[in-house]
Amino acid sequence: MSLSSTQSRLTILVWALGTTQVIGYGTLYYAFGILAAPMAHDLDWPQEWVFGVFSAALLLGGLAAPLAGRQMDRLGAGRVMVVGSLLSALALACAAMAPGRVGFVFSIVAIELAATLVLYDAAFAALAQAAGSAAKQRITQLTLIGGFASTAFWPLTALLLEHLTWREIFLAFALLHLGICAPLHLLLARSLDWRKASALALAGGSAPATHHAGSLSPAARPRAFLWMAAGFSCGGFVLSAVLMHVVPMLATLGLGAAAALVGSLFGPAQVVARLVNMLFGGRLAATWLAVLSTALLPCGLALLLVSAPALPGALAFALLFGMGSGLISIVRGTVPLMLFGTADYGARLGRLTAIRVVTTAAAPFALAVLLARLGPAWALSGLVLIGLAGVVALIALARLSASAAPQPRLTPATSG
Repeated sequence: MSLSSTQSRLTILVWALGTTQVIGYGTLYYAFGILAAPMAHDLDWPQEWVFGVFSAALLLGGLAAPLAGRQMDRLGAGRVMVVGSLLSALALACAAMAPGRVGFVFSIVAIELAATLVLYDAAFAALAQAAGSAAKQRITQLTLIGGFASTAFWPLTALLLEHLTWREIFLAFALLHLGICAPLHLLLARSLDWRKASALALAGGSAPATHHAGSLSPAARPRAFLWMAAGFSCGGFVLSAVLMHVVPMLATLGLGAAAALVGSLFGPAQVVARLVNMLFGGRLAATWLAVLSTALLPCGLALLLVSAPALPGALAFALLFGMGSGLISIVRGTVPLMLFGTADYGARLGRLTAIRVVTTAAAPFALAVLLARLGPAWALSGLVLIGLAGVVALIALARLSASAAPQPRLTPATSG
């Protein structure tokens, strides 16, 4: 296969995965914050308990991530994503037809278990298998496309809710997974031999692909993994809490109808940050990009805390927080690749996701309780402190990475 043909295949792969990520995140994650209120009304539950179900489902999905990652390494991420798309459609349909609370709970859990098989971790594994050491650039391109998920599905879900029930919306989302995501994943799985694709891809766009061995020595890897897991967990907690509550939280701060406008800036801010990183961030180590991205979260929240209900402060918060969120999506895939290499990449991402989700799954429920009991000021202050703890952990990771092995090592690819 020629180098130009390989590049074309990888470009098609990125665009196809980008489409499925927009649909996946939009339907399996972002829409829940808009639909929680009608769900609670329909089920005659306090809204906090609906978010509690969602948090528990996120936790169980995260605990399943290591197993999912091992299957991606063994079978190929493309094939696993086909199964995940079919399960996502089935789970959404089951939730739409759930007769009561018990069926609803099991269906939401099924949705988040299926999400483990189709969202970023699975897509990153597919790119690592297809592009080898060139996957960092492709991951950045993928997240650039995926950043439109919230921009598209927050207003789309709100618009649909004016004409449909939440159950009918879930049925429509199921059709998206069945009619668009599953066929795309099936075509990708069939068109690429995942076990041999890395031998045909490009490294840096000019040479045959290599298996990246990682920049860390074996002795430094256990400590690095702990710092990485701690930093990503703190950042993930803040993100998970805010993204599920951003519009109602802004409304409680006195922004009223402007809350939706502020929330709509998250997606564009994510895309802008990823685009700037893709164009100018090549010289910044992935570990220090992780520090920067996580630091933007507490900075944005602190600015919102001291400026609310002023609209300019809220807009600045949306830009900072959205940029941090956009960059975090990149470093979740590139930092493990840089430090530990491509070997067992899917399984490592799965373990990292399990640790992160165990600590972040309760975030939507915790913030819902804090907002209801203590108000937004105390809730935001707590999130700022958690975000700063994540920054400290990632600074320790960056320093360890720089001292342990300043130069990455590459080993020739094999065809196994």
